[in-house]
Amino acid sequence: MNIKMKSIFILIALMAFNIQSCDKFLEEDLVSDVSGSSYYTTPAGLEDAVDATYSSLKYIHSNERAHSLTIFGTDTYTNGADGGHKSFNYYDNGLNSASSQIREMWDELYRGINQANAVINRSQAIEGLDPDILSQRLAEVRFLRAYYYFVLVRQFGDVHLTLEETVGAEVEANKTPQETIYETAIVPDLEFAIATLPDSQSDYGRATKPAAENLLGLVKLTRGYQTFAKADDFSEAERLFGNVIDDYSFALEPDMGKLWDQDNDKNKEIIFSVQYGTDEILNGTEGNRSHLYFLMEYDKEKGMIRDIANGRPFKRFRPTQYLLDVWGANRDNDNRYDLTYKHVWISNNPKSIPVWEQANVDAGAKNADGSPAVVGQPRWAVGDTAIFMPGPGREAKWTPTKRLQTRYVVYLPSEYTERIFGHIGKFIDPRRPAIQWERGSRDWFIMRLGDTYLLRAEARIKQGNTTDAADDINMVRVRAAWPGKEAVMMITPGDVTMDFLLEERARELDAEQERWYTLARTGTLVDRVKLYNPLGAPNIDAHHIHRPIPQNQIDRTSGGYEQNCGYPGGPSCN
Repeated sequence: MNIKMKSIFILIALMAFNIQSCDKFLEEDLVSDVSGSSYYTTPAGLEDAVDATYSSLKYIHSNERAHSLTIFGTDTYTNGADGGHKSFNYYDNGLNSASSQIREMWDELYRGINQANAVINRSQAIEGLDPDILSQRLAEVRFLRAYYYFVLVRQFGDVHLTLEETVGAEVEANKTPQETIYETAIVPDLEFAIATLPDSQSDYGRATKPAAENLLGLVKLTRGYQTFAKADDFSEAERLFGNVIDDYSFALEPDMGKLWDQDNDKNKEIIFSVQYGTDEILNGTEGNRSHLYFLMEYDKEKGMIRDIANGRPFKRFRPTQYLLDVWGANRDNDNRYDLTYKHVWISNNPKSIPVWEQANVDAGAKNADGSPAVVGQPRWAVGDTAIFMPGPGREAKWTPTKRLQTRYVVYLPSEYTERIFGHIGKFIDPRRPAIQWERGSRDWFIMRLGDTYLLRAEARIKQGNTTDAADDINMVRVRAAWPGKEAVMMITPGDVTMDFLLEERARELDAEQERWYTLARTGTLVDRVKLYNPLGAPNIDAHHIHRPIPQNQIDRTSGGYEQNCGYPGGPSCN
């Protein structure tokens, strides 16, 4: 196929990265002053070019852009106080072709695709490289190319397709139907990857056969909802997810809290992830910035000041009332909220500790040593609890009198605002070297076994098999049970519906950049936003199932490039 890519794609120079196999995980370091045309056709150059293809993963995950495009504007997350991209939540006229978030995601995906095409095209001239290694490296970049195209079609629908490297300025571009992209690019690339890749790799982070099977399963599950679905998409998705579950050594991490322990980020539940190293974040690379975006404004509260342990609060994303209600309904049996949300902030600022007031004394408040509170005396000391958020489902315990008696500040869900709210703690990164530091070193989990069980359950539901779907859902629910509550957490086939599965995914995959895709895939995005996201409800429409095409793509294409329907400049949606 010889489909030309337009100028914007090729104006971004191809960059080669080399691999440092320190501690046997994949790292990409910039290689400069080399000629791609000659260096890429050497064995060392090919290795560096393959590694460079992985680098786009870091720019389409773990930053504000990635979260805005995957959790904003859903039923589970809405906006906090800060940030300039709230239109992704409001679905107002700010969600348009001029959005920098959309442009940057588009450009980075095509940068990764062009890098993959360069590796594939130039590999034909390689001499002196073991044929088996060459085949494996080609399988890796085809896996990545499939992944990048899959993100594109889910976000934008019909997009430009090229399987050829762009080496000069081009101003021609096509808008290929999604069906063709699945059929001629995504599925064949993943089938080749499955047939070629090993079960595991010594350089942690490289693509593997189970990662390719998991991705192809998700591809077929997604296509199964489309008008161009294949008759066996759901059954094939079930088979592929089953292979990942049954044929390898993956296992659910028994403790959900340990799953998110930064010292345990290469645990047996992880199928494929993006690696970030502590050394890397000191050298100006992207880093994992997810630790910034979900935090509430703790640093302006009494007795508190910003520190590394509690993070730098950007206040971008906060849970919707729907998500809080989902969490609050079953916390006596389900431990996931307690193990993944932050509840306590320890005082670290002696200058702003509040004092007891008369109302506290009248209510019978006591000091830490049990002595009666005295008006004008500090309520706590540095090192004591300053803020406590009991979270949803625990409000009844905190009567007005009890709160007056309590030394620390208690915030209930009914008091949450865009600045003060309970936030997830999965992504907090205490390894940053300074309180203002934005680049983090956590791995980003793209695929994990807990999700695979729920995806197989979805494929089974779509085939009417609620019995086996219940078994899959129970795998993650039993893992989430408090000790002694395992039987209570288990469901029966009669409980299994798509709505139940969507709620289970909301709990299990909270804030993991999957919610928008899930709702878009299942055709529930519009209805659920209207029901559960008051800020997005007034504006969301059926055309929002896809994003607008970036304006720079339109402007730099000879003859223009058609905008997606429903957006200014685009056709009406039929």
